[in-house]
Amino acid sequence: MNKWDTLTPVLLQSIGETVYMVAVSLLISGVAGLVIGALLYATRPGNLFANRVVFAVANLVINVIRPIPFIIFLTAVAPVTRAVTGTTLGTDAAIVPITIMATVVIARVVEQNLVAVDPGTVEAARAVGARRIGVLFGVVIPEALAPLILGYTFMFIAVVDMSAMAGYIGGGGLGNFAIIYGYQQFNAQATWGTVAIIVVIVQAGQLLGNALAHRILRR
Repeated sequence: MNKWDTLTPVLLQSIGETVYMVAVSLLISGVAGLVIGALLYATRPGNLFANRVVFAVANLVINVIRPIPFIIFLTAVAPVTRAVTGTTLGTDAAIVPITIMATVVIARVVEQNLVAVDPGTVEAARAVGARRIGVLFGVVIPEALAPLILGYTFMFIAVVDMSAMAGYIGGGGLGNFAIIYGYQQFNAQATWGTVAIIVVIVQAGQLLGNALAHRILRR
């Protein structure tokens, strides 16, 4: 019997696990990162809701977490993962550290894109009597929408990468498949097959993100 007769069902399951991890992690971190990023932008000194304490705390948390290599972060937050999911193994467990790391990175990406919005646009909105919260969500975020989509596209790729690394510690998905059935069994076909699938997933996400950003810019 061809070994792929056995491996194909496992590979399909691994693809499903990767899609699940990426979708759930990106959905949660995408919303949380947008909120925190908008908070960072709005509370910057001299900005719409200037608050040095809130800005300093949020900024510090991001600066502490973001530089940690993800493979180390996986083990560092194991107690949190266990407290949330009851285990440190499997796809549900992998979602916890992926979501935390993706949230802080997205928050920084959002903040940087919002800061790049022309201050004159904000001042003009304020001059006609727009409320500060209305300026933030009705002017600043829409103005930065195209760059934000590209930023989220970058994070989609990063989350796919993190989901693969999570496989190294039993997180399931394509990373786990490549390690167990490729690396450990000296099966180059399994390894390169996994690489090819990840490349296809990433390229599909990149093309979609580019198309959406281009469409918005043409409006």
